[in-house]
Amino acid sequence: MNETIHGMPPTLHDVAREAGVSLATASRSLNGSTRKVNETYRARVLEAAERLGYVANLSAQSIAKGTSSTLALIVSDIADPYFSSIASGVVRDAEQLGLVSTIGITQRDAKRELDIVRTLRGQRPRVVIVAGSRFVDAELDEQLTRELEAIRNLGGRVVMVSQRSLPFDTVQIDNHGGARDLALALVERGYRSFAALTGVSSLMTARDRLAGFRAGLAEHGLELAEERVFESDFTRDGGYDAGGRMLERGIDDIDCVFAVNDVMAVGAMSRLREEGVDVPGRLAIAGFDDIATARDVTPALTTVRLPLEQVGAAAIELATAETDGHAIVTISGEVVVRESTPQRG
Repeated sequence: MNETIHGMPPTLHDVAREAGVSLATASRSLNGSTRKVNETYRARVLEAAERLGYVANLSAQSIAKGTSSTLALIVSDIADPYFSSIASGVVRDAEQLGLVSTIGITQRDAKRELDIVRTLRGQRPRVVIVAGSRFVDAELDEQLTRELEAIRNLGGRVVMVSQRSLPFDTVQIDNHGGARDLALALVERGYRSFAALTGVSSLMTARDRLAGFRAGLAEHGLELAEERVFESDFTRDGGYDAGGRMLERGIDDIDCVFAVNDVMAVGAMSRLREEGVDVPGRLAIAGFDDIATARDVTPALTTVRLPLEQVGAAAIELATAETDGHAIVTISGEVVVRESTPQRG
């Protein structure tokens, strides 16, 4: 049975009446309250709930327990394989802990991110994981910090998957070090003249990867001139657009392109192919992240491999660990050389 005799879904009042207990006892038995309930009464309540087909009110449970059984994952773009891979690791491990995962998408908009977190605060999630590059915006960061601290004060856990710029447990990726290692590997393969396709400078991930790449070049006395850096959206279409602007400028003085993520590299490869540029014969290209597509495109893409599902799992581990709220886990990448950057010279 899943309806009362009046044709309406059963309520907590119905369960209490069926079990012969008070409303408060029924509530504590079903919502996981920390207040002790007599085991006999609890068993009667559970049996009554099952007979009636009662479904617990999650909002009421949140109030009773201080938090819900919800894990809220906030990502920039779920269509981006980078974030979908992280989400896979988060959701898999969250299920093992009995948490129900919900996903909010910011579209790389700091204001939208803040609005999502404000909405979540009223739902009292057990865990909030914010995955995505931080923005260079002190005012919005201050507001976001206040909202996340409010969630934490209500009993929720907060974990960032990003740069360590906010005062919460953080899984950070060594973007600078990975890009530096990639630059060193490309120089060792004979490349000397580079262009870069990157996201806007207010996006810390793009900024850190570009800075790391420049640092690696500098170790060999090479530089990446500003006129060879092309900013665009941090997406496949952004890479396509940036690749077109690079071609308009001219590529006679370039032998290798560094795209700060794989999806931009894939977009640029499509544009170069359309314009008849031989990749990698005329122009080599490398990315960052090692999404699955990097192995399937032709030529297969040289990149920096990140264990993205492990990143998601690390976020869950932090969320369930006893920390002071300021723990940091750093995930490093590994350069993977493929056909898109053949040996030169």
